[in-house]
Amino acid sequence: MAVVLPNAMLTVYALAHPWARDTNGVPVPPNPNQKPAPRGTWPGSVLEQPDGSWSVRLDPQAWPVKEGDTISDGTGRSWTLSSTRQHAVPGVPDVDYVQATGTLNPPEVA
Repeated sequence: MAVVLPNAMLTVYALAHPWARDTNGVPVPPNPNQKPAPRGTWPGSVLEQPDGSWSVRLDPQAWPVKEGDTISDGTGRSWTLSSTRQHAVPGVPDVDYVQATGTLNPPEVA
């Protein structure tokens, strides 16, 4: 078993889930130009993979996070999550974490 140590303080920007639906029942994503309010900042890990994707580990307090949510490390880097999964061990909360895959976003231009 490998242990991944925190290498960043990660802030979660979670979209409203589930998305609102239009009159036909089709999910309508939120406005992409409006960033959600930050939910919190916790220790976590972001590691670039050989294929260019990023492996993300989040504190369990960040749950729930879903595909399309964004995390930021406070240095200007942010990632959009493409998959998420909560890992919880019953009776041993110290080893719980959230596993995610993300794509590094281009830097924001002010």
